[in-house]
Amino acid sequence: MNGIKLEDREFTQFQAWLYGAAGISLSPAKKALVAGRLFKRLKYHALESYSAYFKLIMGKENAGELQVALDLLTTNETYFFREPKHFDFLRQQVLPLASPGKTFRVWSAASSSGEEPYSLAMTLAESLGRTSWEVIGSDISTQVLAKARTGHYPMERASNLPQPLLARYCLKGIGQQAGTFLIDRSLRQRVSFIQVNLNDSLPQLGEFDVIFLRNVMIYFDQETKRKVVGRLVPFLRRGGYFMISHSESLHGVSDAFKLVAPSIYQKP
Repeated sequence: MNGIKLEDREFTQFQAWLYGAAGISLSPAKKALVAGRLFKRLKYHALESYSAYFKLIMGKENAGELQVALDLLTTNETYFFREPKHFDFLRQQVLPLASPGKTFRVWSAASSSGEEPYSLAMTLAESLGRTSWEVIGSDISTQVLAKARTGHYPMERASNLPQPLLARYCLKGIGQQAGTFLIDRSLRQRVSFIQVNLNDSLPQLGEFDVIFLRNVMIYFDQETKRKVVGRLVPFLRRGGYFMISHSESLHGVSDAFKLVAPSIYQKP
């Protein structure tokens, strides 16, 4: 593919580093992905091997490049209204009970490039009327957070967006911006994005009514899952909801919640 082979021992270095930095367990099957994603950085720095690149990012003066490597290896696929049953549950079961005198708060704890937080924002804007609300999106990757803050996406990303919401909350690009859409500023202003490493002590963000932690635990081993979920529990108010992906489970991870629907948990 690129003339420079990622040796097993080199892959092991990146594996150990990524596990320590982000709690992400890379299986041997991910070796080609690591090689592919990092190759352009080797080329950029005119390096002859992956171990030379590893040495570079471990140097104290290369924090910026370390973050680039982290961004490249932690970014995952996302789209608007992914796993729609969660948004239906929110709309039908949770939001009608929101207290008008209190700000309704949702945290998208692995927000990637922003599609999930903006899907949440549209759902809240539609359902809550005059009730105050707030969405926070967090991710370990500064690169995807920068993209999320712009709220600017290629038009093909809109395929899962219901037409009425697209019309109400998105602006269609024209001229040089043709083929793209922009989340309306009034909605963007209600969503804040911050960098958070779920494997570190968490910033003081206050209590939330709903926390989404979807499609990220698949990258963690059991012990890391326990620690991450344990850190999030205090941020969820009593009676609040915790949503994970349909392909994930909290079985053996936490007993702080009761299961109320597939992949939807409540803090008693």
